[in-house]
Amino acid sequence: MVRTTPSDITELADDEVFVFGSNVTGEHGGGAAKVAHERFGAEWGVGEGLTGRTYALPTMEGEAAFRSAAAHFLDVAAALPHLTFLLTKVGCGIAGYDEDQVKHWFAEAPANVVRPPGW
Repeated sequence: MVRTTPSDITELADDEVFVFGSNVTGEHGGGAAKVAHERFGAEWGVGEGLTGRTYALPTMEGEAAFRSAAAHFLDVAAALPHLTFLLTKVGCGIAGYDEDQVKHWFAEAPANVVRPPGW
């Protein structure tokens, strides 16, 4: 059975990282970003990369920037195979992207990236 990201993440195992959609200024005020900040240590003001037990993926600065950030995230995940990255449906909430558009950007994710169902 293929593991998928749960729809409601309330805790993380020691090796797990919560991957959420952010804005480049790191204002984690709503959605998964708020959960990341309040529960898993995402730093306010950090809009991309690893902080606490999270990875912020900027989704609000246009499609080209989002795609570039997604590719960079996959490189980071590949370089850290000892961690398991729980990818949420980044960009499909407040940012307004359609899942069918975004999920393809993560199709070649390394094995340590757990994707949402259908991704």
